[in-house]
Amino acid sequence: MKIGYARVSTAEQNLDLQISALEKAGCTMIFKEKRSAIKERPELDKMMNYLREGDTVVVWKLDRLARSLQHLLSLIEVLKKRKIGFISLSDNISTETHLGEFFLQISGAFSQLERNLIIERTKAGLQAARERGIILGRKRGLDEVAQRKAKAVCMLYIQGDMTVSEICDSLGISTATVYRYLDNAGVSKKKNYGRKRKNDI
Repeated sequence: MKIGYARVSTAEQNLDLQISALEKAGCTMIFKEKRSAIKERPELDKMMNYLREGDTVVVWKLDRLARSLQHLLSLIEVLKKRKIGFISLSDNISTETHLGEFFLQISGAFSQLERNLIIERTKAGLQAARERGIILGRKRGLDEVAQRKAKAVCMLYIQGDMTVSEICDSLGISTATVYRYLDNAGVSKKKNYGRKRKNDI
């Protein structure tokens, strides 16, 4: 059975185009996410609970399913373990084809590279923070994963090589969370942070 998933974006709040494409692709059930929130996706959770072995998840575009490459690969890995297929209509990607599998393998390599770069930048940022006298200790109320993300946010922000938006995408968190972590750590916000210089464009 083909199961569709549609989600609005900040720019496009109408699901008609996505639903029409999913219906033409043969989806008998479509889960419709009518909010563009990063964290809360109740319809995605419902779909994951509804899916059964042999089903195929269909989306209009890859970015409708996941908030980042790492999130996308994680979801597809879960589907694969449950023997559930995946198709992205606009991107012409299907896990049922060799080309689709190859694309996901390449994407996985890039995702691993991205994680390695974040680790390197975090280490460099930690050194920079120490030199500036900033203490990044454990914060109450944060679990182990959140603590690691909070430290990574501070390191990447201090180093200044990534925009706030890029930090959000890499770590799978919201802009508000980034600034909350910075406030908790006592990291002062930089004016015009993350804006690209003309020579960098």
